[in-house]
Amino acid sequence: MATDPLSCTPDPATTLSSRGSLRELPDSELMRRLALQDESAIEELYSRYSALVFSIAHHVLNDVAAAEDIAQEIFLQLWRNPSSFDPERGALSTWFTVITRHRAIDRCRRRRAEVDVSDLIIPIDGKQHDEASCNEAMQKIGSALAEMPANLRVTFELAYLHGLTHSEISARNGAPLGTTKSRIRLALQWLRKKLEERDAAANAA
Repeated sequence: MATDPLSCTPDPATTLSSRGSLRELPDSELMRRLALQDESAIEELYSRYSALVFSIAHHVLNDVAAAEDIAQEIFLQLWRNPSSFDPERGALSTWFTVITRHRAIDRCRRRRAEVDVSDLIIPIDGKQHDEASCNEAMQKIGSALAEMPANLRVTFELAYLHGLTHSEISARNGAPLGTTKSRIRLALQWLRKKLEERDAAANAA
């Protein structure tokens, strides 16, 4: 039994013949096969959901290597412990969304302990868990950031995109530590309000 089936190089002929039938199977059947340690099942699940997992992790961390590490960790967890997914609590896609966000936030907190990254996360509802929806959410955030007042945006980007601590940002901008903390808080409030306004306008249209 392979410890990490995602690191193996399958025979091309076998892959083509088996994947054709696996694509037609629902997630529930793939999970049943996964519980029996069927390596082709985890390979098919990886094909279905790895882009989603990577997209969410990269959105939180803004780090390709870290996002790839998290994706590998999550699929290995599912391979080694299929019961970590409980179908009674929702769809597999929702499980991937939730666990990826939690794992990415935990890593981000370890990396930037001074910043409360949970305030940055924009909730994704049950219908917004595919890759296209995640990309759309990131585009909305990018568009909103372009309208943010410059003094708030610069501080926000240094904290969340570049991983600087409050003290490092203050030194770079020549601003008091209290001012830096205040700007980060105001930037988060501004961004959340702007996104809520846009969502409300879209729903009303």
